[in-house]
Amino acid sequence: MEITVQWVKTSWTKESRGGEAAARRNTAPLGFMLPDTSSRFAHFVRMSEHEGFAPRATRKSLRDTGVSLREEGDRLRVHARVEPLFAVPPRPRRPPAVRLRPGQWVRWQLNYRFSSALGIRGWSYWLDTFNIAYGPVGQDVFLSEPTVLVDECGPMR
Repeated sequence: MEITVQWVKTSWTKESRGGEAAARRNTAPLGFMLPDTSSRFAHFVRMSEHEGFAPRATRKSLRDTGVSLREEGDRLRVHARVEPLFAVPPRPRRPPAVRLRPGQWVRWQLNYRFSSALGIRGWSYWLDTFNIAYGPVGQDVFLSEPTVLVDECGPMR
């Protein structure tokens, strides 16, 4: 069965925590039109404060994405990994994996806050949005509302 993965990574600093820059960041899309590529790769879209939150798309191996994907019978088990264990906010209780049926898709969001080494620079932030579909889909699938939404975003203070 086909598995389609789109990973949207948005990154910013304290400069985009308020005002016009924050407004631009908050209007950044959570899903994009898919390129005409193989489902063996993830569609990776990066948007950063440094580049005015303009989307830059590439592709990544499915193994290099921050999600665990496993087919179990007629369902796809999806669970987002929390890569940087030292990041804020802490996630002591994580939601369970999502099991998708063919034709369904999930949007899973995680946010992070980091300080630089030794705290010399200010905080930096990022939001990971994983859009994952199971079964054949159109190129515009992630422009619609997801079947399942998992919002693991915590307070960033």
